[in-house]
Amino acid sequence: MRSEATTVEDYLAELPQERRHALEVVRGVILEHLPEGYQETMSWGMIAYEVPLGAYPDTYNKQPLMLAALASQKNHMAVYLSAIYSDDEVREHFEAAYRETGKWLDVGKSCVRFRRLDDLPLEVIGAAIQAVPMDRFIETYERGRTAARNRAKKS
Repeated sequence: MRSEATTVEDYLAELPQERRHALEVVRGVILEHLPEGYQETMSWGMIAYEVPLGAYPDTYNKQPLMLAALASQKNHMAVYLSAIYSDDEVREHFEAAYRETGKWLDVGKSCVRFRRLDDLPLEVIGAAIQAVPMDRFIETYERGRTAARNRAKKS
């Protein structure tokens, strides 16, 4: 469910109370652990945590690189963690830490789905956010972009 809200406050205000509370709590964890340099925005219809274009403008689509995002979808809520998709070391650590909590891991490539706040191990989310300083995230992006270019040349 993509929102047309232009501010985080408007996005949260349009949610039902239970979802608003859950996303406000997760947002607090993200902000508490967010490494220096990232900014909170509304992008792609979600609350996003991005590398500002002023810090890194050379993206393939001229949009900021998104470290994480938070959204209320039709049947669930989600935390999108780009680093668990793009960085094997971060993903492996995240998955192991998540499973150690005994909570069910419902994850796509970067989308960690949850229905209730109690379903999400907040300390694991915070650690995953904190594990990726902006320079590491940009470095991972650049490695992936170079690999994609090399694959395209071979085709």
